[in-house]
Amino acid sequence: MRKANKPKKLPAGSPRPLDDTDRRILSELLANGRLTNAALASRTGIAESTCIHRVRALRDSGVIRGFHAEVDLGALGLPIQAVVKVRLGTHNRDEVNRFHATLSVIPGVLTIFHVAGEDDYLLHVAVESSEALRDLVLEHVTVHPVVRHTETQLVFGVIPAAGVSP
Repeated sequence: MRKANKPKKLPAGSPRPLDDTDRRILSELLANGRLTNAALASRTGIAESTCIHRVRALRDSGVIRGFHAEVDLGALGLPIQAVVKVRLGTHNRDEVNRFHATLSVIPGVLTIFHVAGEDDYLLHVAVESSEALRDLVLEHVTVHPVVRHTETQLVFGVIPAAGVSP
């Protein structure tokens, strides 16, 4: 009698392997995250019960981390966007961790990129005025003792790109 082949267990932290069905599901959700399960199943050519289980598995494995609304920042009263480049004076782990905690609660900060290179952080921010931008940088960023230098670049426009293709 032959033993059934067990699926190989992936090492912790390994990405979940995606098959063609997973990729079709992701592609459809990237184009429209509000699709109903019935519409998603129809577009991907699978049963609704299969579709809901596949989407749940993609969420549970961390491939899908969330569903988000895209908002018009100007309509929210935040027409000024900028990227603030931040350079640190030291890279002591405790200081960096304190700086991380500070950044994550600054009102108006949309995204924080911790990067390699000449700069250490890029902050994508949205505010109501140039004065509010100045205040954000002066009152929340440059006051931190680990910050050595900042440079602020205004965003004239955000151009959507192709994104990822699963």
